[in-house]
Amino acid sequence: MTSSSPRSLRYSWFALALLFVVALFNYVDRTILSIMQVALKQDLDLSDTQLGALTGLSFAVFYCTFALPLARLADRVARKYVLAAALTVWTLMTTASGLAVNYGTLLACRVGVAVGEAGCVPASQSLLSDFFPRHRRAVAMAVWGLALPLGGMLGFAFGGKLTAALGWRDTFIIVGLSGLVMAPVILLLLKEPPRGRFDAPTAAPLRRRSVPEALRLLWGLRSFRYLALGEALQAWAQIAMSSWNAPFYSRVHAMPIAEVATWLALSTGFGGAVGIFLGGALAERLSLRDVSWYMRVPAIAALLTVPFALVQYLTGDVRVSLVCSFIPATMVNVYSAPGNAVSQTLSPPDMRAFTAAVYMLVVNLVGIGVGPTVVGALSDLFADRFGLGDNALRYALATVVIPATGAAALFWLSSLHLRREMRPLHERTPAEADAEVEAAAVAVPN
Repeated sequence: MTSSSPRSLRYSWFALALLFVVALFNYVDRTILSIMQVALKQDLDLSDTQLGALTGLSFAVFYCTFALPLARLADRVARKYVLAAALTVWTLMTTASGLAVNYGTLLACRVGVAVGEAGCVPASQSLLSDFFPRHRRAVAMAVWGLALPLGGMLGFAFGGKLTAALGWRDTFIIVGLSGLVMAPVILLLLKEPPRGRFDAPTAAPLRRRSVPEALRLLWGLRSFRYLALGEALQAWAQIAMSSWNAPFYSRVHAMPIAEVATWLALSTGFGGAVGIFLGGALAERLSLRDVSWYMRVPAIAALLTVPFALVQYLTGDVRVSLVCSFIPATMVNVYSAPGNAVSQTLSPPDMRAFTAAVYMLVVNLVGIGVGPTVVGALSDLFADRFGLGDNALRYALATVVIPATGAAALFWLSSLHLRREMRPLHERTPAEADAEVEAAAVAVPN
């Protein structure tokens, strides 16, 4: 067997590394806008509602709208081509953001970023499901998912420092062009694995389902239904906090932007990374005894978010707030790897990119779309109607505990149906799956 063959476990980890770097640029490009909000508000005279729409609703609407057709394309053609094209679009639009002259042009650029990034997750998750068998999939998704907190950390750290040193325009240009270099790397080095290679031998042959057929199949799975709704609510809390934490510490606690960037890089990067990897590793280990733990672990984590988030936003002591911020930053990320692994495992191989897109649509329309926008609107409302000034953002952010509580309940409901609905889909044992990975190499198209 050649080491470059996608059927070798070594190549699978190499492919994971490539997909991780692409995802890293995805989240860096998405995050840097959050740390720039103070500068953008001053230079372009933006309201909190407009800022919330830039980081939330406007991004989510186009992200979700284009995710489905791009996912359908990824289920039919080589997924690496979809990924490379998507990467090219969003990095170029990030670069163009540095040329924005007003809210409208910046909004148009962010829409372009959303359209490009819509192709990243479906193609990447579908590829990972064919590089790793079920019993390794949660850890693989956890490693890939580390791009979210690490991308956020880099976005806050370097984005904050670059913005302070060079301004937000040059920061957009530098970050956008840096990610563009990965497009030819993906085309040259990433190989396409056979679709559905780890599914049970009795699984139905690959076929092209219509969109209504595929949606009916997914909606009929209660574990997937409750999982998607639960992740949507948890993402509401997660994205709202990550989008508004920088303005919160800058306004409410009068922290300099460079100091805010350092603290948020630590909490978002370190806390988020721990949450994602811990969620994947713990769920995978416990699931060897009972697959219900794939969803029980996120349920417990979502519930733990609530008390610490309340202290983080309502205390008057900035040191207590910063220390407590690590717990929500960790807990809101625990769902990521188990959720991705479960959604891909429940899905037939011919619609895994589509499943990831549907999952994204539900999660991001509520998480990215509703979360930051609602917090921004509530902040404006509390300031205008109750005269709370900068403290309005404190109370607006505290409302994230409501969706977090709902997420905990929905994750637990998903766990109640998971064992029955997952059992018939993947009958191979871990030993059989590992033997498949190390089987003799076969010709695989580039």
